[in-house]
Amino acid sequence: MSVEVTRLANGLTVATDSMTDIGTTAVSVTFGAGARSEADAEHGLAHCLEHMAFKGTGTRSAKEIAETIEQVGGDLNAATGIESTSYDARVLAEHVPLALDILGDILMDPSFDETELEREKGVILQEIGAVEDTPDDLVYELLQGVAFSGQALGRPILGTPDSVSALSRTALVDFRTSHYRGSNGVVAAAGAVRHDDVVAQAETLFGSLPGASGRAPPSAQWTGGDRRLVRDLEQAHVVLAWPGQPLGAPDALALQIFAGVLGGGMSSRLFQEVREKRGLVYTVHAFHWAFSDTGLFGVYAGTAEEDLDELMPAMLDELASATATITEREVERSKAQARMAMELVREQPGARADRLARQIFIFGRPLPADEVLERLARITLDDVHRAGAAALAAMPAIAAVGPVGALWDIDRVRSRLGARDAHAA
Repeated sequence: MSVEVTRLANGLTVATDSMTDIGTTAVSVTFGAGARSEADAEHGLAHCLEHMAFKGTGTRSAKEIAETIEQVGGDLNAATGIESTSYDARVLAEHVPLALDILGDILMDPSFDETELEREKGVILQEIGAVEDTPDDLVYELLQGVAFSGQALGRPILGTPDSVSALSRTALVDFRTSHYRGSNGVVAAAGAVRHDDVVAQAETLFGSLPGASGRAPPSAQWTGGDRRLVRDLEQAHVVLAWPGQPLGAPDALALQIFAGVLGGGMSSRLFQEVREKRGLVYTVHAFHWAFSDTGLFGVYAGTAEEDLDELMPAMLDELASATATITEREVERSKAQARMAMELVREQPGARADRLARQIFIFGRPLPADEVLERLARITLDDVHRAGAAALAAMPAIAAVGPVGALWDIDRVRSRLGARDAHAA
């Protein structure tokens, strides 16, 4: 196996994945702190901190950070998620030490200049506005909020205009101090890389991080519900969702396969029924998002207002029917799609580095490819039926944007699923 792992004295994990046939390396530093780690008064703080890390340090200005990495052909990026934040660099093999040095600098010695903070708040407000103008993004923010109402898990990652405007430098410093800690962090590198070199530099750069992790977020509570924004748009954007499975749970992969059968490609049940046969949508798909202690399974469709009344029963009937009628052939096809996705990851250094960090947070170790494929192979038809039926038995969450005033309500959705369940039984 090309993967090597070392844990430093402060708990920071260093993981590398050597790819001997390429000349570039992807390096990332990830902390298990994202939007869900925020207290109520900190909404949007994790994302703001990610932005501010690039706005200057004690030794480099924002411009110098950008120029230094791009002078050698590299690039920097970062992403704030619900449960983690990652800082990434992609460079030629000989510049891995420089990439790590820059990542260490922006994470260990950020200046958090007040003037830069006020300017960056304006940039984030523009980002929030862009989501508001993109209904097929906005509908998922609404979904998260209605599925986990009143919880950090249900809040938009970007924050709101009011919450972002209220963020302070002190809040940034406190959040970083609380959550960017050794036992809560992973340094990962994939590509043309030497493990011992990365470990030695990570020790120098991050060895002074305190070891104990910050406060853990409260357990998630599924609420379900209905949230719709009626807007004068050409398309009605609709998402129906139910509780999913947590990361690493026995049925998490089975529910992913169920989602693949329903809406994982042109041969999927929903695509064939509501697009190919009925012509009701341009886009329809199913998904399963897994978090540390819960999940979200759902289906999305975009349709014309006049087609909503036909679309809703068509989708719901396919969902209910699938819990009992999915075939071995469909399961094997969905497994093949999942395996293809796994193989594509193996071809991309950045994706491999991300996978290292993700698996360490979930399982405490990277999983060998053979073990992952074995887990996939063990999924049975009964597993998929069971996982799908368990998800659909719960209170749904409905989110919609566009001409959706006449969209079916929760009681009607549940009634249709119940009627189909009874008929199938």
